[in-house]
Amino acid sequence: MIDFHQHILPKEYMKVIDDLKVISQGGFKYPDWSAEAAIENMDKAGTEKTIIYLSEPGTFFNNDEELAKRLSRMVNDICKKTVDDFPGRFGAFGVLPMPFTDSSLKEIEYIFDTLGLDGVAMLTNIDGLYPGEDAYGEVFAELNRRKAIVVFHPALPPAGMVSKIPIPGFMLEFPFETTRCIMNILITGAAEKYRDIRWLFTHAGGAMPYLAQRFEYMRTRGFFPEIEQSTPRGANASLQDFYYDTALSYGDGTFALLEKFVGVDHILFGSDWPFAPVNYTIEASNNIDKYWGVNERVKNMIKSENAMKLLSESNKG
Repeated sequence: MIDFHQHILPKEYMKVIDDLKVISQGGFKYPDWSAEAAIENMDKAGTEKTIIYLSEPGTFFNNDEELAKRLSRMVNDICKKTVDDFPGRFGAFGVLPMPFTDSSLKEIEYIFDTLGLDGVAMLTNIDGLYPGEDAYGEVFAELNRRKAIVVFHPALPPAGMVSKIPIPGFMLEFPFETTRCIMNILITGAAEKYRDIRWLFTHAGGAMPYLAQRFEYMRTRGFFPEIEQSTPRGANASLQDFYYDTALSYGDGTFALLEKFVGVDHILFGSDWPFAPVNYTIEASNNIDKYWGVNERVKNMIKSENAMKLLSESNKG
């Protein structure tokens, strides 16, 4: 099994986060992480290989470009060391010092040409700036040129948009952040313009699979002509080009919707360790087995074959 959604929280990075007094946006204490603990839990869950990357809070703090560059380079180097120290057990997505364009372009070159990592991880918004806005243009163009895998992980929305419902951010805000991110990529035309990017969205795409039919209805009935122009093939065509992982999103209803919406060839297994405990990884894997039953082909696709194919097709050069 290949786990396409695990996180790295190296002690060097966490020291900076602690010094900045940054708390988890998801609403819980940051868990401990080590490569050795990751492998121990992978072995318990039957995971052969996992893709690691940084999630929230990312590397953007106080509009400090030098700090963003330093933290991004630190995490990317640690990702590479982890991959090299445990051959065959880890892949990794690098992080960029966004929204700083020139620095991010230099880091893309370093991530792919020097480190040879598998892709790039971004947050669903950076200080209220959502993917698809003009500030992402040069970065997306370069990632498109490289046919790169780009995964988007939720962070909290800008403060004024956070719900006052008293539940942790990961319960409500994170799925809708993924939805906002996908929606902006669609309506700005980024999905159509950068079709060689291998777009990957966590947590089964948030609410977007459920809202896709609504979006398409509004698009084709003259409500928003500008959206019809930005999605000339139809919203569903772009949405079905994307990939979706199963992290914290398993169960019959979710699987049924994803299977019908995108097809099983664009679904990737994800665990969200260490934010989710290893017993969740085991339960999520078992639920895939239960839902698809005797269909070994589909189970193998979701648990490993889709991941291997995606990694092999991504052009890093």
